[in-house]
Amino acid sequence: MRLNGRRSSSNVEDRRGINGGKVAGIGGVGGLIVMALILWISGGNPLEVLNQTGGLSTGNRVTHSTLSPEKEKQYEEFAKIILAGTEDVWKEEFSKIGLTYRNPKMVLYTGSVNSACGNATSAVGPFYCSADQTLYIDLSFFEEMEKNMNAGGDFAFAYVIAHEVGHHVQYLLGTLDETHQAMSRLPEKEANRISVRTELQADYYAGVWAYHDNRKFNSLEPGDIEEGLNAASKIGDDYLQKQAQGYAVPETFNHGTSAQRVKWLNKGASTGDIRGGDTFSMDYNSL
Repeated sequence: MRLNGRRSSSNVEDRRGINGGKVAGIGGVGGLIVMALILWISGGNPLEVLNQTGGLSTGNRVTHSTLSPEKEKQYEEFAKIILAGTEDVWKEEFSKIGLTYRNPKMVLYTGSVNSACGNATSAVGPFYCSADQTLYIDLSFFEEMEKNMNAGGDFAFAYVIAHEVGHHVQYLLGTLDETHQAMSRLPEKEANRISVRTELQADYYAGVWAYHDNRKFNSLEPGDIEEGLNAASKIGDDYLQKQAQGYAVPETFNHGTSAQRVKWLNKGASTGDIRGGDTFSMDYNSL
């Protein structure tokens, strides 16, 4: 991506090096990691442990990599620029439909963090909490993507941030509240299907952001979109379940298959139309 000369967002809080505290009832941080892994392998959503609102499910691999100061600074600057890009794009897109966009906050942390949705560790991956309208990310996740998931590249990293901002867009439009209320009333299988629709729409919004960021800043280089699509393919429920247990259980999917995630990210990046991301009205099997 071409990012030279771009502004950085000021809506970033640095909590790196601050201990997020223990998680009551499940044995602290270690217990959270174990429970998240068990939920994922059985097809559940690790974020249910924390009652969080939206995340980029990646199978919750547990790593203990230590970024060099240089690499961490590079990722920090990158994340701030991408967040600023989402602020600029969504402010403009909301204005087009007669709405006001309120910027989310981004919290950078290491290891574990306190959020208004509960205490979390980096094992759950990047996530968005609507209770405090904040994205949370441990920057070592980018290194995990590159070294262990074969899903590296600057646009792949940008997609991670843009997806979580997509959940913020859903929150501002009222979608998240509606979906969570519906999910609370439905059996698990049907609730999972609503979760899939919600996650695919966040992927679509990430693509919409990419379209307009490129239009405004000429930010995309050859191969960038392909990096994002590759990352999307590596975080599909079917791919992750097969990696973990050798087979997939479709009724437990809660983020969408690799093909679905690629489809909706690509659709958003191709059209740039916020109105084209209705993942809720079509037949589930057509997603």
